[in-house]
Amino acid sequence: MSKTSAPPPVGLPADSGSGGQGLSHGLKQRHLSMIALGGVIGAGLFVGSGAGIAQAGPSIVIAYALSGLLVMLVMRMLGEMSAANPASGTFSVHAERAIGPWAGFASGWIFWFLLCVVVGLEGIGAAKIMTGWLPGTPEWAWVALFTVTFCVANLAAVKNFGEFEFWFAALKVGAIVLFLGIGVLAITGVLPDTDAPGVSNLTGEGGFLPNGTEGLVFGLLASVFAYGGLETVTIAAAESEHPVQGVAKAVRTAMWRIAIFYVGSMAVVVTLVPWNDPKVVAQGPYVATLDHLGIPAAAQIMNVVILIALLSAMNANIYAASRMSMSLVARGQGPKALGRTHRGVPRTAVVVSTAFGFGCVLLSYWRPDDVFMWLLNMIGAIILVVWFFVGVSQLILRRRTEREDPSRLVVKMWLYPGLTWVALAGMATVFVLMAREDDTRTQLLYSGGLTLALCLVGYVRQVLAGAGKDGAGVEKGR
Repeated sequence: MSKTSAPPPVGLPADSGSGGQGLSHGLKQRHLSMIALGGVIGAGLFVGSGAGIAQAGPSIVIAYALSGLLVMLVMRMLGEMSAANPASGTFSVHAERAIGPWAGFASGWIFWFLLCVVVGLEGIGAAKIMTGWLPGTPEWAWVALFTVTFCVANLAAVKNFGEFEFWFAALKVGAIVLFLGIGVLAITGVLPDTDAPGVSNLTGEGGFLPNGTEGLVFGLLASVFAYGGLETVTIAAAESEHPVQGVAKAVRTAMWRIAIFYVGSMAVVVTLVPWNDPKVVAQGPYVATLDHLGIPAAAQIMNVVILIALLSAMNANIYAASRMSMSLVARGQGPKALGRTHRGVPRTAVVVSTAFGFGCVLLSYWRPDDVFMWLLNMIGAIILVVWFFVGVSQLILRRRTEREDPSRLVVKMWLYPGLTWVALAGMATVFVLMAREDDTRTQLLYSGGLTLALCLVGYVRQVLAGAGKDGAGVEKGR
């Protein structure tokens, strides 16, 4: 196999099912724009960021700004390649074209694995909220209900997925905008019955860096993985009405808004609430802030928003997993059954991806201390591995595209190749920081082991496929 075996433009094999039918193009620009914005706004921001604040203190703002810059660079690189060659396999297709089939195989299946496990985790999180509202109801039943609901939604036309995500994302974005608005009013002293806090919470209680650089490092690691989800928009772009223009516009408009949402939210929280307030971790930073301001029913309001964020992520991840597996099959890198489409939807891939996610939920009940923890550790650093593939692929494909067809560069990476190398160095730095910490070192080792195993399998497949082609050629020559 050559390094350019992945198909070029939309509509060719990467976006076709083995059943002879390609994907539909039912997503509109409004869907793509909201998917780009909402894709990275998950429960990790609303709840998980509390642990980062507890370690980094006010310097969490710096941590989110640094990781946000890295994410913006990755999104720009991914946007450049996806606008030049929209495909449902997104970075997996780009990795195959740039590096070789083994890289497309490894990056695609490792991402599919991540998405399926996370579908289960999000279902568990959503179920816990529901059992809090309705005590006595079984968690597994709620997970099953949510799983079946989104499986059915994804089995129908792609526009159903688009509509779900549009409204889910709109609600999440609306909640953050409202939170930022209330926060700014409180910080400036305009909010009724609230005194402006000034900088007391930023400089008191140990200062801006209360736990030193170690705390900042912990906050940086926590913030990097909160940004996962930006890849979905480039997967969805292949099924939009105007793939090239759609992904270009979505990437351009989403990047700075995402930075404002994340960095702005953290700035509001640490300015209004002491970083060492136990409620920041116990209730989550958003609930703690709204409670501090005396907003009635703050906890329940945020639980609704968090539930929406979890359900949105479940829906998006089932969609992305099915499209990624279908793209891999179309390139001869998976079971053919997963590539079959019906009315433009890879239904077998949807069902299998959903079932795998629900299987992870069952493992969380049956084997919570060994098998399930093993799964969690394996996905710990996968998103960073995917971003590394994105960076290397963009470094190679940009030169090739400039040489062969510069008109495809609708979106361009800034200051290429300098900022691409900066991004790769940033990722390498995060890998090193993960290796220094006990908890993250375990995740790094497990994720690294899975990555190496898939790379090896992909390379063996590539060699065998090449030998088969050579053999066929010799036989034909005889």
